[in-house]
Amino acid sequence: MIRKNHTLGISCAITGVVAMSVMDVVIKWLSPIYPLHEIVLVRTIVALFLTLIIVHFEGGFGLLKTTRPVLHLVRGLMIASANMTFYIALALMPIAEAAALFYVAPLLIVGLSVPVLGEHVGWRRWLAIFIGFMGVVLMSGIGTNTFKAASFLPVLAALAYASTQILTRKLGVTEKASVMSVYMGVVFLFVSVGFGITVGDGRLANINGPGLEFLLRAWQWPDANGAILMIVCGFLAAILAYMLSQAYRITEANVIAPFEYIVLPLAILWGYLFWDEIPGFKALIGIVLIGGSGLYVFIHERSLQKRGNV
Repeated sequence: MIRKNHTLGISCAITGVVAMSVMDVVIKWLSPIYPLHEIVLVRTIVALFLTLIIVHFEGGFGLLKTTRPVLHLVRGLMIASANMTFYIALALMPIAEAAALFYVAPLLIVGLSVPVLGEHVGWRRWLAIFIGFMGVVLMSGIGTNTFKAASFLPVLAALAYASTQILTRKLGVTEKASVMSVYMGVVFLFVSVGFGITVGDGRLANINGPGLEFLLRAWQWPDANGAILMIVCGFLAAILAYMLSQAYRITEANVIAPFEYIVLPLAILWGYLFWDEIPGFKALIGIVLIGGSGLYVFIHERSLQKRGNV
């Protein structure tokens, strides 16, 4: 049985989320030039190398033996789907809007932790989750003439990501965070190589839409700046994969989830600094609703723990 450590789990989550936010900036910066599968391949090779070093120091490669290969495969495919879908959205939308829509994921994690993990979520937290979803609806423009089909992409990514973190809690009972990161990296490797083999010549890149072009664009040898940025992505991917796996491994999902909202103000900052993107009034209200509901869930959880409730 893994001893719960909320302070360490929260610290790991914050570190992983910051790394993820910076990586989003780098990938969005590269998206007009290089295909997504090429960026993911280089990132995966670097991240996998670094993660194998961590495994070596944590006890050796014997740790990679597992009795749960199917769960590792499903988890890897889920996070690969989440990544691919979100990065296509990132190429189509302002970074703050894509991040905000994606961050329905922590709300989904809290909700899914009830039937899947058996964790308790009281009515106050359900109300906070509902308010957070109202923020997502407001930001996406669902039901108005401002709604765009691309808004579905971050939400689909969020669902896949939430499922990934629930599986992380199940696998984390027996597997180290570094081991889970290695198996995830192997799945990413096969997925990106598969895309490179099947569409890497760019023959399908003329399909209408910048999102599909980002996915299907022809492979090209990166220049110095592109190569450096892809390698940086690998370092960031190693950090976020290990830290988030560790966070969900040692702490309840409904404690960790609210801290992932840190990415929302970061996304606004990056969008303004690098692309002169300023969210509209509705988007800002949505961010307040989402962030506020997440903070409430955390504060309520801590108050229950202080009173000795589970």
